[in-house]
Amino acid sequence: MIGVLLSIMVVLLLLGFPLMIPMIVAPIVALLIYFPNVSPFLLVQQLIAGVSPFVLLSVPMFILAADIMSAGQTSKRLLDFVQTFVGHIHGGMAITTAATCTLFGAISGSTQATVVAIGKPMRDRLSEIGYEDKDSLALIINSAIIALLIPPSISMIMYAVVTGASVGDMFIAGIVPGLLILLFFSVYNYLYSRKLNIPRSEKVTWKERGASFKKAIGPLGFPIIIFAGIYSGFFSPTEAAAVSVLYALILEVFVFKTLKIKDLPNIALSTAVVTAAVFILVAAGQVFSWTISYAKLPQIISTSLLGTNPSALKILSMVTIFFFIGCMFVDSLVVIIILTPIFYPLAVQAGIDPIHLGIIVTLQAAIGSVTPPFGCNIFTACAVFDKKYMEVVKGLAPYLIMLVIISILIIVFPQISLFLGGLVS
Repeated sequence: MIGVLLSIMVVLLLLGFPLMIPMIVAPIVALLIYFPNVSPFLLVQQLIAGVSPFVLLSVPMFILAADIMSAGQTSKRLLDFVQTFVGHIHGGMAITTAATCTLFGAISGSTQATVVAIGKPMRDRLSEIGYEDKDSLALIINSAIIALLIPPSISMIMYAVVTGASVGDMFIAGIVPGLLILLFFSVYNYLYSRKLNIPRSEKVTWKERGASFKKAIGPLGFPIIIFAGIYSGFFSPTEAAAVSVLYALILEVFVFKTLKIKDLPNIALSTAVVTAAVFILVAAGQVFSWTISYAKLPQIISTSLLGTNPSALKILSMVTIFFFIGCMFVDSLVVIIILTPIFYPLAVQAGIDPIHLGIIVTLQAAIGSVTPPFGCNIFTACAVFDKKYMEVVKGLAPYLIMLVIISILIIVFPQISLFLGGLVS
């Protein structure tokens, strides 16, 4: 049955069908061949069930908040604020890029929105001081993936939907791994800049830093509202997404006045298109996941790969490999829906904390978005910066090596992702 599923998917993808078609057609054909007595209505029910969880309402709202801020001044104010503090050190402009992507990720939860919002202004600034395009593009698309680790993260929300894990616990567990990525990238760019003697900005006064901070207070309020609201119990993660939209509207339309009411329909239309694509993939992924579960393929695959009593380290290693490879070729949300039910029961049985597992899964989803051949951030950069594919992937190697090292550290030392949650609880 596995061979039939994969063969149909590969053939349809090669024929140019969009991803949701092979993900729906393959399980239908497989069921007709191997389980002809299964009612087709069950698949329709699974399509609906895939997009039914209440927490998924937060996804379009976080996307809308990100779109509003991308069209406004939020990213520029964050960039200017960070640059006043680190712009004068070696690699300061590169560190500014990585740090601002982290801050914007704490607002948007989207890697692609971060590439657009931060990448556009920062690529010009990096080029002006002597960075080659391959280096600046690699920095931008890799720094953008921190948005998947720093909450709110759409990938974390999807993992929570599939497993029943707490969205709030996932959010707080991603903070330290996200900051660890920022640290690695900052150290690398500091050393790289010193080696090439790339010019630095002049050190600014504390008065100028204060002025920049005042301009950035509004955008910096996003993560405070999300965390304070969720962990005080004032509102749920889904309600936090709605609050983010309202806050973004107030900032960009009434405070910064960079957007007008007449601009909102186009922004909402853009959000609707992205949300529709995401939800169709989620629904199709649920059909695929239900089919392989009905056929007991997870048990067959896990037993053949891991044996009857695998260790926690072996399970986490296989999770890392499978999710990393899967996210290289397919949208990370689809990979999470399909692969998580295979490994989650084994991980829990082996004593692995579901939140720790979720962070490893989310990190692989993030790495997959910048890994050839089909990482989504690569194609986003190609479109946004009008660059050829090979130009974008040319400088990726150092960052991918760092991300692999970070993956190993999080596997070996679970407290990297768990200790902050222990402090809060």
